[in-house]
Amino acid sequence: MTEDSNPQISQPEKVEPEIHVVNTVPSPSARKNGLANTLARISLTQLTLAVLVIIFLWQWLDGHRAISDMQQQLAEKIADMNGSSKANQILLAQTQDQEREIFAKVTLLESRYAESQNQRAALEALYNDLSISRDETALAEVEQMLLIAAQQLQLSANVKAALIAMQSADARLQRMDRPAFNGLRQAISRDMDKLRALPSVDITGINLKLNNLILAVDQMPLAYQQRIATGAATQAAPKDETAWQRLLREIWQEVKQLVRIENTEKADVPLLPPNQEFFLRENLKLHLLSARLALLSRDEDSFRLELKTAQLWTARYFDGKSNENMQMSDGLKKLAASDISIELPDIGASLQAVRNYRLTREARVEERPKAGR
Repeated sequence: MTEDSNPQISQPEKVEPEIHVVNTVPSPSARKNGLANTLARISLTQLTLAVLVIIFLWQWLDGHRAISDMQQQLAEKIADMNGSSKANQILLAQTQDQEREIFAKVTLLESRYAESQNQRAALEALYNDLSISRDETALAEVEQMLLIAAQQLQLSANVKAALIAMQSADARLQRMDRPAFNGLRQAISRDMDKLRALPSVDITGINLKLNNLILAVDQMPLAYQQRIATGAATQAAPKDETAWQRLLREIWQEVKQLVRIENTEKADVPLLPPNQEFFLRENLKLHLLSARLALLSRDEDSFRLELKTAQLWTARYFDGKSNENMQMSDGLKKLAASDISIELPDIGASLQAVRNYRLTREARVEERPKAGR
């Protein structure tokens, strides 16, 4: 038995040098012997197992260390992720707040936009109503001006007044600056050209001359009054006459005026009392006033008849040698030679065009509500 065990122990002895190589630390002899005895007792399998255990422990420790490192890194990453998650949550909260604010602003803008659209629609409707009413007012004014022009031509044949009224109507349409009114302006322009083509009659100047003649009637001397005054004025008093001489001269002049014989170159000289002199002058003024009315109404026959009557009365009852009577006669002759009769054109085309346009426009305005319904 001992012999069999010796060979088994001898095998580790062969390995002993290798163990001694690993353990290079010098030790006392007693320890060498104990260690040698211990190593002699360890078998190869036990040694292998010990190495494996050491390797396993080393791997376990290394794995544990790696796992610890991984856990630490994972914890750090989780911490970073938690931090970024919180930051993301904060950003998300801020974004949600901003989104809510933006949504509120958008809602407010939409409501304001809707209000602005309603206001715009109301303004457009109001503008259309105002435009329609403004156009109707302008057309009514134009029609009134054209009526005034037609009345001026029909009643008093006043071409200038009619032309001014038509120019005012055209200017009113021009201020509107609407292409739809071009046809009306063309019709008015044609009628104005007709009025401009008429011969010029100075109604105002003739009227002023008649007024001057009417005022001069009171200054005109009668036939016998002017001759007596002239005869009395021919005998001037001497400068060196005495009071007695002046008295005798005046008495002699009075005596000479009791009986006068003069060639008046007329069949008879009407002697009028003072009250009839007043009515004579007033009747002459009435004839001149009638001539002025005939002038304003463009009645040429009545105008010439009244002027002819005024000429006859002036030559019959007033002194033809006086300056006042001569001026009156010349004025009456010039006025009688004036041509006041002109053929007036018809300006009803422009007035009818305005009326037709108003009727057409009113019909369109009435059709709009029906189409909307």
